[in-house]
Amino acid sequence: MVLDFLTLKKVWKDTKILVIAYLYGSVKSHLFMKKLLIICIVFIVNCKESPKQDKNTIQNEEVEAQKDKTGPTVIPIEHATAVLQWDEFTVYIDPVGDADSFSAFPTPDIILITDIHGDHFSLETLEGLDTEKAKIVVPQAVADQIPQQFTPQIDVLNNGGAKERFGFLIEAIPMYNLREEARKFHEKGRGNGYVISKDGMRIYFSGDTEDIPEMRALNNIDKAFVCMNLPYTMTVEKAADAVLEFKPKEVYPYHFRGRPDVSNVAKFKELVTSGNPEISVVQLDWYPNDPF
Repeated sequence: MVLDFLTLKKVWKDTKILVIAYLYGSVKSHLFMKKLLIICIVFIVNCKESPKQDKNTIQNEEVEAQKDKTGPTVIPIEHATAVLQWDEFTVYIDPVGDADSFSAFPTPDIILITDIHGDHFSLETLEGLDTEKAKIVVPQAVADQIPQQFTPQIDVLNNGGAKERFGFLIEAIPMYNLREEARKFHEKGRGNGYVISKDGMRIYFSGDTEDIPEMRALNNIDKAFVCMNLPYTMTVEKAADAVLEFKPKEVYPYHFRGRPDVSNVAKFKELVTSGNPEISVVQLDWYPNDPF
């Protein structure tokens, strides 16, 4: 009787080892069945014990995937809050929540705040961060709510305006609601979306908006972060339709937790990909404390 076993390298992310045995020669019936049973048990156990990756692992893989590409890295914090690391500079977008959420990142060079609502602007968070070297770019409505101690750092930028800071061109893009029943949420002229550009690359953060003409008219956007949540912003269908019109190279659905429903970002991806497969839809984990 001859019996050989081959042990292959790992093929499961949970580091389990799948053992595949090859049986050769003639063996007695009961011995063959015994060894075959052992092999089957090993295979089944490995299949059952392959756990779903936790969200932190997925998030780390997403960030590492971005780092492998040229250009800036965007790290989601939650909902509309993100950190943009670009060369030696760090940009915070809509910093809210516990200031400790930013402890792993360098202090900001630029802070962009889009609107007065609590999921975009928090004075408590701003005061809890080390903003000594930062330029804080805000619309006038936000500036009116920031105390004088920050005045030397504040750049007021309203719709259509632009400023250059640390080699970045920052453009204020309108953000507002179109639907009659939603206009109370975001009036035209109050808040800003932003396009931030450097070395020929352009990144767009929509803020809270619908598929407004100013969004649809954008050009040469490399990365677009587009909101989609009802009743406050827009449907996934409207968001996808706008994206298909201004054609960014990559689009990142964000700010998609609504009330009461969470927007179907898988459907958004399907609509964009079927409409223009050249647009890459990238899904990051914007809700690390939620199951979606």
